[in-house]
Amino acid sequence: MLDWLKNINKEYPDFWKVYLSKFDRRSQRFVALSTTTTGLDYKKDVILSISAFGIVNDEVLIGDSYEIVLLQYVYNHDHQLSNEFIVESKQAKSLEPEGIKKFVEFLGNATLIGHRINFDVEMINEALERIHCGRLKNEALDIEVMYRKWKDLNDDKHFTLPEINTLLKMPATDRNSSSEDAYAIALIFLKLKAKLGIK
Repeated sequence: MLDWLKNINKEYPDFWKVYLSKFDRRSQRFVALSTTTTGLDYKKDVILSISAFGIVNDEVLIGDSYEIVLLQYVYNHDHQLSNEFIVESKQAKSLEPEGIKKFVEFLGNATLIGHRINFDVEMINEALERIHCGRLKNEALDIEVMYRKWKDLNDDKHFTLPEINTLLKMPATDRNSSSEDAYAIALIFLKLKAKLGIK
């Protein structure tokens, strides 16, 4: 019940202190995020790749992007998995602690955007816990929730990313990587943001 007490005097890494200091002001920047993971259990699975695009003034900023493959050798070894994905990938590669640190530095105090974003956030939080940091403080918006709100849907139907893309009559993507998903999420967000009148 008083778990927050144990974090009062906790000594965090320097990059995490810098990250926390950014929340004294509100950001006008959004970050569209997509992760590739080894599964859907954030307690047992790990992140294989992270891709993200910054969005400012209703523009996706290609130059403001983040893309990395996390080298998960220990996970792969423990689960007798091949390193083929990691070896063949042409993306920048990093061990998980360094990759997560760089992502947090890239993210800053921006509002996160994603498809079923709670899962991505929990996966990142688990990785942060492994390097003795707290949980992400960023606000987050989910494009599936935004779509349901715009259409005033109250049932339990869920929509995949390609389904939302099709329903909004947006160009289809090949969806071969987390970067293509992150870019599609960014474009869908901008369309739904306009339809919902979000500033």
